[in-house]
Amino acid sequence: MPDWNDKIIAEFRNNNGAVGGPFAGAHLLLLTTTGAKTGQTRVSPMMYFAEGDDRLVVASKAGAPESPAWYHNLLANPSVHVEASIDGGIEEYDAIAKPVPEPYRTARYAEIGATNAGFASYQAKTTRKIPLVTLTRR
Repeated sequence: MPDWNDKIIAEFRNNNGAVGGPFAGAHLLLLTTTGAKTGQTRVSPMMYFAEGDDRLVVASKAGAPESPAWYHNLLANPSVHVEASIDGGIEEYDAIAKPVPEPYRTARYAEIGATNAGFASYQAKTTRKIPLVTLTRR
């Protein structure tokens, strides 16, 4: 997965936030977290959804039985850095990451899955409740 992520990260940064392939036309961001065990910074590409002035991301890991490493990192260290694709380029800022509480998580995940079939299929593949995370600008 790191090679695949590295290619997306490079394409995102080299093309002012635009990427091709399965993410063509999607709202993407690069989320920089601090490793829970190592303290090293980690960058993860992902889709985002507008949530008022905040951005919402999905800790799906394609429906794997466990959450992605970036989710565990932000639980330990909720201060994150965001590079988000916007019309005309990339917007960068520091943010605080916070898991979305129930029952709003379930309702919002259903909305996301209704318009993004991949996320609905990820939830169907796993018994875990896939977390949603709000990124609030600092």
